[in-house]
Amino acid sequence: MLAALAVAAAFALGPQQKAALLVVTTDRPRVFGGAAGIVFADQEGGAVQALPDAPHTAARAYRSPVRALAVGRATRTALRRHGIDVDFAPVFDASDGPLGSRQFFDPSYAVAFARGLGAAACAKHFPGLGTAAHSTDDRPHVDAHVRPRDLAPYRAAIRNGLRCVMVANAFYGARFRASIEPSTYRLLRGLGFDGVAITDSLSIVRAAPVERWARQAVRAGADLVLFTSPAQARRAIRALVPLARRGELDAHVARVLRYRAELRSLRVRR
Repeated sequence: MLAALAVAAAFALGPQQKAALLVVTTDRPRVFGGAAGIVFADQEGGAVQALPDAPHTAARAYRSPVRALAVGRATRTALRRHGIDVDFAPVFDASDGPLGSRQFFDPSYAVAFARGLGAAACAKHFPGLGTAAHSTDDRPHVDAHVRPRDLAPYRAAIRNGLRCVMVANAFYGARFRASIEPSTYRLLRGLGFDGVAITDSLSIVRAAPVERWARQAVRAGADLVLFTSPAQARRAIRALVPLARRGELDAHVARVLRYRAELRSLRVRR
């Protein structure tokens, strides 16, 4: 029912509306939004804290999935208090990666945290930064490769109903970074994921080729493109309008609208 309504709603929108719907940008520190009306926060706990009254426990500190599940639920409650729909968390990157305390010691703890967040979970950074030498927050070009262990938490969380995944900016042996590389999204969908895929921030360099990356990301398979720079986000919307006129955004718009409808139905049930 929600899927059918989303498709109908997508066709009712104009090109500018469709383009704007797919772009997410900074609203206030570590909180993001856009025309879709979905509010995101970067609330991992530990060093990455968007909300002062949300749990502060760093991912590395967990020692049981029971505890991770409980804190995930407490985080979801804090998000709701602040009118936030989705958390850019948990970090699913393997414990041998470059993110230190942001990584869970055991992937089962990350999956449990995602279960606690429920529909608010947006796991990151697909397909995993475990083999990366550096964080993509620190360097614009980071190489990595994908191992079965990197995909394992995604497989488990998708079986549990994960609805949102953030795609990394690292390079995985392909020509383009994962967030704008078609093979990344084929891999994600091949795991059975039918939710919304959002890029990690494409505002990774000041002189980012915004227009090209926005178009590439959507054509590769991204449903939402994140630009932490509002100025770059406005440029991205303009760049996507021609794609909207040709119908290239329709599948993504329908998926985002379905996701929004799912989130709003949860708001009503609270």
